Amino acid sequence: MRRLATLAFAIASASVLGCGEKKPAEGPPIGTSHHDGTAGPPVLSDKAVTYVFESIDERPISSEAMAGKLTVLTFFTTGSIDAQAQLGYLVAMSAHDGAKVNYAAVGLHPRREIMLVDALARTVRATFPVGIGDAAALSSPASPFGEIAAVPTTVILDARGRLLWKRTGLAKSDELRSHMK
Repeated sequence: MRRLATLAFAIASASVLGCGEKKPAEGPPIGTSHHDGTAGPPVLSDKAVTYVFESIDERPISSEAMAGKLTVLTFFTTGSIDAQAQLGYLVAMSAHDGAKVNYAAVGLHPRREIMLVDALARTVRATFPVGIGDAAALSSPASPFGEIAAVPTTVILDARGRLLWKRTGLAKSDELRSHMK
């Protein structure tokens, strides 16, 4: 009985000691947007974002090809369930919006894994351009979209290519639409 009491005390002590103050995580908070929700979409970047990604199906994914319309761009990996769900939201939204809004998705995979990206695009029945991008380059704060710290990360660009909104984590359709005005 004494051993059981000693063991219980040790477990309780360890759990109390393990509950100390934790350091804040590095990088942007996961699951939060970089917009305060005030009236009118503030422009996060005064300059147009310049980008080019390799398309898996010959439809261009670049600042030049997307110019003139609101653009929703999601960065994903094929192994992320949240990213797969994000693509599902984009598919439904693009079916509703037609040609009024540009939608695109970029898989953060090396070129040798292009078949994985293509398989996921076919599985979710993506009707918009899907491509691949360099995860290492996009994880740098100097990337055109700021740091892509986790997937999915979705950005919304205005018709002039300026960054309006960015979210790291799953963004449902209603949240995306609230920033597409």
